[in-house]
Formats: sequence, structure tokens, C-alpha cells
Amino acid sequence: VIQVSENTFCVFFYSRSWENLSACSIVLVHVLSICSKLCYAIGGAPYQITGSALGFFLQIYLLDVAQIDAFYASIILFVGRAWDGITDPTVGFLVSRSPWTRFGRMLPWIVLSTPLAVICYFLIFYVPPFEDGKVVWYLFFYCAFQTLQTCFHVPYSALTMFISSEQAERDSATAYRMTIEVLGAVLGTAIQGQIVGMANAPCIPGPGDPVLNATNLSVVDGHNDSLLKTAYMIASGVICLVYILCAIVLFFGVREQKEFCRVGSEPISFFQGIKLVMGHGPYVKLVIGFLFTSLAFMLLEGNFALFCTYTLGFRNDFQNILLVIMFSATLAIPFWQWFLTRFGKKTAAYCGTLTAVPSMIVVVVFKSNLIMTYFVSFFAGMGVASAYLMSWSMLPDVVDDFKLENPKSTGHEAIFYSFYVFFSKFSSGISLGISTLSLHFAGYITRGCSQPEAVNITLRVLVSFAPIALMIIGLVVLYFYPIDEKRRQRNRERLREQEMEDSETDSAELAAII
Repeated sequence: VIQVSENTFCVFFYSRSWENLSACSIVLVHVLSICSKLCYAIGGAPYQITGSALGFFLQIYLLDVAQIDAFYASIILFVGRAWDGITDPTVGFLVSRSPWTRFGRMLPWIVLSTPLAVICYFLIFYVPPFEDGKVVWYLFFYCAFQTLQTCFHVPYSALTMFISSEQAERDSATAYRMTIEVLGAVLGTAIQGQIVGMANAPCIPGPGDPVLNATNLSVVDGHNDSLLKTAYMIASGVICLVYILCAIVLFFGVREQKEFCRVGSEPISFFQGIKLVMGHGPYVKLVIGFLFTSLAFMLLEGNFALFCTYTLGFRNDFQNILLVIMFSATLAIPFWQWFLTRFGKKTAAYCGTLTAVPSMIVVVVFKSNLIMTYFVSFFAGMGVASAYLMSWSMLPDVVDDFKLENPKSTGHEAIFYSFYVFFSKFSSGISLGISTLSLHFAGYITRGCSQPEAVNITLRVLVSFAPIALMIIGLVVLYFYPIDEKRRQRNRERLREQEMEDSETDSAELAAII
């Protein structure tokens, strides 16, 4: 073993005679430092920060602040998500065809997309001084931001395969990343919620609500409307600043390893790449399994605030309950990282997903109690942490398995990750559509102080019974996922042998290096 740099080691395998260089082979092992893992993990925060802020507040902003008609607001949200679904595989294909530069192949995409992304994000939360064309304004900048965020997140996700060749190092870096991403979701919710909450309007009483002070429950006047617009702009400005800082840390703290970036013999077309990737059985089973489990957790997360506010009656405590869930998820990620290394990833995925099921049942069956709700939320957060970690931790194993089955088809890592991101966003879009339509037909009152009983029943289904059913379906699909620990270790050894065979073909170059 020869150390060639601070964190990179050359492992030489040689014959009895050092003079016989044609029998020598070399494997580069890049050991990631804690600082590198942290810098890599920080790069995942912008996606979660902006995603949580948009997920929780964009619909309310379009309706109550920008004063867009509900029909056009739904068009903006739907078209934006549909456009996002198109850009994911497209950007993944373009990234996979990108040439190597002095900064790598993934990092240039991240750096170039960041300035334009923060501008578009800020303009999403800016109310233009005109009425005609306002819908086009928000539709354009929402779609533009989704495209630029994809140009950031797809290369960043694929970067996992180029920071080290060791599965243990990649798994460890993924655990760091999931921890920071969960913290990013907490940070995005906190920034947007606290700043906007200071200027938020009170609820509007319904027919059955006693009006104690009608002046405090009136429609927002011009002064409050201006304060609310300013609050949204300040919150978006702070988030844009954090976005830029995270991108800077990622660029200067992480280096792509060119020796892990293998170029395919012949480039393939876009549809050939899709057919090749989607034809890999383990990848399809993993995507479908986590599509259902992700949809379950998206339903839980997207409706839990409404459930706490209206069904449980914790209007002034739901923000703290959400923070308990997210902080619990942050604390649980190191535990699940240890668990998967001890018992295997597939077992960890089962145990982690099932951890949240008792919490969903208890919070619905038993009478509402604030202390019990905090306790239940803590265990729900452990399930959320497992869903975050396992899906991204198991994906590199599928990519390695694909490489072994298709040794001549290389350079498709970005396509794998782009479709994975697409299905994650697809599940988020489905959950938003199901929730909105269900609440609409149940008679949901926008910004009401209370809701009809049909809405409360619908919310109980959306945070309990529906997610449990989806989790069961996902776990059944995941049961047929073929990459267990034995196959993962076997693939690791075969990849080592493949690297040794590749290095033997370059014996003359190795001799020059020595």
C-alpha cells in the first residue's frame, strides 16, 4: 500500500517478480475525511431547504398573498411538477454525456446553476406590480427554478459515485448527507415559518365558531398585506443566502476523483439509456418499493400540520410537534447507519419503516393528548429518518450491480439518480394531489378556525390508514429486491477484480507512474 496523497492510497497486487510489470495491477482507494463528508453533506441542504419551504408555503402564498385564483394556482403547481418530471431524466442524460473538466464532471453543473436558481427562487415570492400576466410570471419562475434545481440536485446525487470507490465510504457519506438534509428541511421550515408567522393573518370564523373579537378576525387590510409580502421576501432572501453558502462549501470542500469516472466505449442515445437503466430488475424493484413508502411518508408529513391543528386541536403547538419529528429524524440517522452496517440494508429498511406504524395508529385511535402526541411524533421521526437514509444508501449498490452485469455500458450513474429523484418528486406530487382533492371534497374551509367532521375523518385517514397501507405495499415489493448482504459483498469483490483487470491493460502507464 502506497500513499499517493492525503486521502488516496495505491494498493498494488504483484507477482513474485517486481520486474514483471505486466503482471502488476493497482487499485486506488480514496478514504474520505470527516471534513470532506461534511462538505459533501452540506451540499444536500439547498434541495431540502427550498423544498420544505415551497411544500409548506407556496400554495398558501399564491392564494392569500399573490391573490391568484384557486384554479390558476392549481395549474401553476401541477404544471410546475409535471415540468419537473420532464427535466429530471433529461438533465440526467445530459450530465451523463458531460465531458470531464478540471473541476470534475458534476461540480460545474452545480456551480453554474446556483446563481440563476436563487434569482428564480426569490422572484417566486415577489408579487409583481401588475395583475395581467401574474399567472405567467409565477408559472415561468416556478418552472425555471425547478429546472435549475434539477441541474443542481441530479449531479449532486450522482456525485456519490465519484467521491470514493469504497462502498463503506459512500455509505458513510450518505449518512452524513441524510443528517444534513433532514436538518435542512427543519431549517427551511423554521426560516419560512418563523418569519412569515410574525405577519400571518388570524383564522376566519365559520358559521359554528363563536366570534369573540370580530376586529381580530377580519380580512387582511392593506397594511397587513404589505407586511406579509415583505415577510415572504425576507424569508426567501435568507434561504437564497443559505443556498449560495452551501454551494460554495460543496465546491471547495469536495473533489471528484477522475479515476472513478469511467467513460463508456460508445455513447448511447437518450431512449437507449432509459431502456438500459429501467431494464435492470433490482433498480425497478427498489424504485417501486420506495415509491410507495415515500408516498406514505409524504402523506403523513404533508397533512400532519393540518391534523394537529384541526383534528387534535393543537393550533399553537403544531410547529413544535413538526420540529420534534424532524429533530428525532436527525438524531435517528446515526442509529440507522449503525443498524444497516450490523444487520444489512434490507433488514434496516423493513425495521425502520415499521417503526412509524404504531405511532400512526396510536395518534388516531386514542384521545388527543399533547404529551402523548410529542412522544408519538418522536417515534414517527425515526421512521422518517429510515426512509431518507435507506433509499439513498441502497441506490449505489444497484449502480454497482448494473456495472457488473453491463461492463461495457458505463457512465450512466446520473441517469440512475435522475430517475430516482423523479420518482421521489412524483410521489410528492401524487400526495399533494390526493390530499388536496380529498380535503376539497370533504368541505375544507380555507384558513378556517375549525373544520367540518368530514375533514377531520379525512385527515385521520391521510395520516394513518392510507400511509400504513402504502407502506405494506412498498415492503412487499421490497421483499423481492434481490441485492442482500451476500450479493452486495460478492459484487464488491467482483468490482475489485474488474478494477484489477482494467489496470492490467495499462501496464506501461503504471510503469511510468512507479
